Amino acid sequence: MEHFIVSARKYRPQTFQDVVGQQAITNTLENAIKNNHLAQALLFTGPRGVGKTTCARILAKKINQDGQKEVDADEDFAFNIFELDAASNNSVDDIRNLTEQVRIPPQTGHYKVYIIDEVHMLSAAAFNAFLKTLEEPPAHAIFILATTEKHKIIPTILSRCQIFDFKRIGVLDMKNYLKTISEKENITAEDDALHIIAQKADGALRDALSIFDRVVSFSGNKLTRKAVAENLNVLDYDTYFEMTDLLLENKIPEALTHFDTILSKGFEGHHFINGIASHFRNLLVAKDKATIALLEVGDAAKKKYLQQSEKASLTFLIKAIEKANDCDLQYKVSRNQRLLVELTLMQIASITFDGEKKKHKRFIIPASYFISNIIKNTLVTEKIDRVISTPKSTTSIPEIQLPKRKKIASPSFQSSEKRKGSALSLKSIHAKKETKKQQIEEDYSQHPRTPFSEESLQKFWKDYADKMELKGEKIIASILNATLPTLENNVIQYTLPNTLMKADLERNKNKLIGFLREKLNNYGISLNVLVNEEARKKYAYTPQEKYEKMKAKNPNLALLRKTFDLDL
Repeated sequence: MEHFIVSARKYRPQTFQDVVGQQAITNTLENAIKNNHLAQALLFTGPRGVGKTTCARILAKKINQDGQKEVDADEDFAFNIFELDAASNNSVDDIRNLTEQVRIPPQTGHYKVYIIDEVHMLSAAAFNAFLKTLEEPPAHAIFILATTEKHKIIPTILSRCQIFDFKRIGVLDMKNYLKTISEKENITAEDDALHIIAQKADGALRDALSIFDRVVSFSGNKLTRKAVAENLNVLDYDTYFEMTDLLLENKIPEALTHFDTILSKGFEGHHFINGIASHFRNLLVAKDKATIALLEVGDAAKKKYLQQSEKASLTFLIKAIEKANDCDLQYKVSRNQRLLVELTLMQIASITFDGEKKKHKRFIIPASYFISNIIKNTLVTEKIDRVISTPKSTTSIPEIQLPKRKKIASPSFQSSEKRKGSALSLKSIHAKKETKKQQIEEDYSQHPRTPFSEESLQKFWKDYADKMELKGEKIIASILNATLPTLENNVIQYTLPNTLMKADLERNKNKLIGFLREKLNNYGISLNVLVNEEARKKYAYTPQEKYEKMKAKNPNLALLRKTFDLDL
């Protein structure tokens, strides 16, 4: 078994040109050496894994090479470079030993370089003992201090150093560096897979290389986005894309089921809500060409963001980000954290639902909406099943009607009923009488039968629908506005998509015919209601359908919406 060298050591930069993401600092140091303008005390500060110690070693090697005509390629001037770990050598005695060594000049090269790592770990007494040497070091000595916590260093030390602030390495720079290493190691890696590793490293290149080695051990010589996401236990982009599609389509039950699947995989609700908030932010960024550059994702993912951003309106994204951010702030103090996330998802899914009727920002689609959909789907399924299961040729069997037995109530029961005189009984009797009256067809043979056109019929049909709307009978009004009636030999033909709507119209059929007969002055007309279940039109108008109808009446409405970038 060969000795394995981790990528962080194997590919440690040997020159300033190899350093990733710190061009401003490396250019400054190179110019300082070139112009003989290098300070004798330098402080390198910044987060972990961004190249502080690496730059210190490159600088120590380069200043000794400067001015020499012939330099061996393997010469690293190791005898002139002293590294001190302040975490374990933080006492006054350690600093005294250091100051004694500083007095001795180098045997080869020009400078002795002292690299003190994690300098903030020095004790207060050690800092004070180091002050004088740091302020007036010998001409051959250069001190490079490195730390991740600059605020812990006393001001008297900071004032004696030239400070270089190292920044976090960008995702794109890190991804390109990982791509270079993959090519050198003959590893096939997807662009999105390297992007996930770069994001997970959080600006530290050393962490990115460690994650890269780990994922290669898991996947072999082929890195895929799915394998990397599984190994690093991060939610894939597709999870957020699927959830957003469900929220845009107001599918609350499916969204909650999808969230339960995410939890069953071991992910926390807080991790998910932060991820969906970032996803909404990326969609918002993708809506404008000027901000697309802010998308820190791979090329394949960028195309998906651009496609989905066209479906989501600006209003939806802003409100969704606000609700996700509120959930993030309340998550730690909530006692039922799962319920908090589920409520947030339901509120986000309700943003685009019937916008003109919402009265508060925490609006959630009522359960009756989903129940009615379930009932309609069940009825349609049952109807289809009956049609399929019905044989083509059937033999009808005549029904034998038996004489009905007349019920005779006992005298005690009759007397008790008379005494009660319940309002319910009177109402039921009255309703039966009204029904019988409606069922008895009057004789209109002597009434006028004035001819009329189909346009006149449709006009008075719409007038009756408007009348029902004003009376508050919105269901009948919507059924009457569903489509236009046709006329065939004084018979009004009206087609509906299901039997439920037909039953509602049949209950109001007599009043409708009476109105039309009076307005058209023709008492010979009748109404025939048909059912065509292939019609799939939505009769509860969506905002888009309302806009299309308004635009058909006034085409200038489209210009108005485009000019002011209005939302539906």
